[in-house]
Amino acid sequence: MRWGGITKLNLVLRERRFYELFNQQGQFIREALGELSRSLDEERSHHSTLRDIEHRCDKVTHEIYNLTNRTFVPPIDQEDILMLAHSLDDVVDLAEEVSDKIDLYGVRSITDSAKSFGQCLAKAGTVLATALERFSASEDLVPALEEIHRLENEGDAITRHALQKLFDLNHQTAADLIKWKDLYALLEATLDECESAAEILESIIIKKA
Repeated sequence: MRWGGITKLNLVLRERRFYELFNQQGQFIREALGELSRSLDEERSHHSTLRDIEHRCDKVTHEIYNLTNRTFVPPIDQEDILMLAHSLDDVVDLAEEVSDKIDLYGVRSITDSAKSFGQCLAKAGTVLATALERFSASEDLVPALEEIHRLENEGDAITRHALQKLFDLNHQTAADLIKWKDLYALLEATLDECESAAEILESIIIKKA
C-alpha cells in the first residue's frame, strides 16, 4: 500500500506539473505578444526582450518534452501534449522572428496596419494565456476558441487591407514592398498559430470530457 501510495502521488504531481508548464507557456505568449505590440506602437526595437522570452519559453517546452518521456501514463495523450507544447512554442518563436526581421530590415517607420495587427495579437495572447490557466480544471474553452478565431479573421482583414494599401502606394520602393510583404506574412502566421494552439487545446478538452 505504501509503495502504491507513492506511485499515485508521483502521478498526481507529474499531472499537476504538465498543467503548470502549459500555464507558463501561456504566460510567455501573453508577454511576447504584448511586447511585440508595444514595440510596433512605439516604433522601437524590443528584440532583446523578445529573444529572452523566446529562450525562456524554449526551456519550458523542453521540460515538457522531457517530462512526457519520463511519464508512463501522462494525463493527456502523449501526441496531444507534444503537439500543444510545440504549437505554443511556435507562437513565441514567430513573435521573436517578427521583431528580428524588423531589426534586420532596418525598418524605422511602422505602418498603421502593422500596429493594428500587433494589438490583435496582444489580445489573442491574453485570451490564450487565460485559457491555459483554466486548462487543468477542464473548463469550457469554446468561448476562448471562438474569440481567437474572431481575432484571426480580424487579422486576415487587416492583412488584406495592408497589402492593398502597400501595392497602391506608388512611392514604395521594391525593397519596401518585399520587406513589408514578408513582415505581414509573419504577423499573420503568428496569429494563425494562436488559432492552431487554441484548436488543439479544445480538442484535448473534448477528449477528456
